[in-house]
Amino acid sequence: MIDPADPDQLSKLLRRHRINLKHSLGQNFLIDPDLRDQVAAAAGSQSDEVVEVGAGVGTLTVALAERHRRVTAVELDRTLIPALREVVGGREGVEVVEADILKLDLAERYPNGGEVVAGNIPYNLTGALIRKLLDQPPRPRRLSLVVQKEVGERWTATTGASLATVAVQVFAEGRLGMTIPAAAFTPEPRVDSVLVLLEVRDQPAVQVADMDAFFRLVESVFQFRRKQLGGALGRIAGIGSEAAASWLREVGIDPERRPQTLTLHEWESVYFRFTG
Repeated sequence: MIDPADPDQLSKLLRRHRINLKHSLGQNFLIDPDLRDQVAAAAGSQSDEVVEVGAGVGTLTVALAERHRRVTAVELDRTLIPALREVVGGREGVEVVEADILKLDLAERYPNGGEVVAGNIPYNLTGALIRKLLDQPPRPRRLSLVVQKEVGERWTATTGASLATVAVQVFAEGRLGMTIPAAAFTPEPRVDSVLVLLEVRDQPAVQVADMDAFFRLVESVFQFRRKQLGGALGRIAGIGSEAAASWLREVGIDPERRPQTLTLHEWESVYFRFTG
């Protein structure tokens, strides 16, 4: 069987199918078989059903198929689909789906949630993908994603370093896995990557009645991430910086702090004080 993690086999596969990789779609394939196998093993157990995001030509797909009961390999680029089907042909439990993961109805396929989502994620997809997968139930049980190292570090930060960080922390507990050097991919990206493991919570970490309103507030504040909280919230709420500073002190938050320093508990306190 073909193993596209082998550089020689990958090169022949791409030539045979006349594939030119697209930088705009973040098509960087992992060509270190040992690292690839470690990524696949970290995704879950033999009993898990896995949705692979951005399957490409099946580099990770074949390793996931060896270790998991069922793999749904999702790929957007139709020019890669024939190569992907060739690579996974004859392997049981693998379904190839040509689709945009941001538009695919996973709830229809997994109405009770609990699946594992894995993949080597294009850098321009990370923020939108997290919201797509976690905003509404049913949710996956685990996300096991290879992302840009800087993104992975933000997702697993102890404070809300960005809107995506807050979204991750609300719905999951994250930890960093192995670092994957840029040289392990072809074409070689400019930066290293990291495996991030996100264990999805049974219940969100903030208890608010309107989660969309909570994230709208967080997003609005992050538009002023270089400003102090008092000034940013005063402008958003239309009450002026002095009144906003007073409200922040009431919930124990220094109004001179920046948005990216807040913990989840503090974001929850801000939400209730400014929307209650």
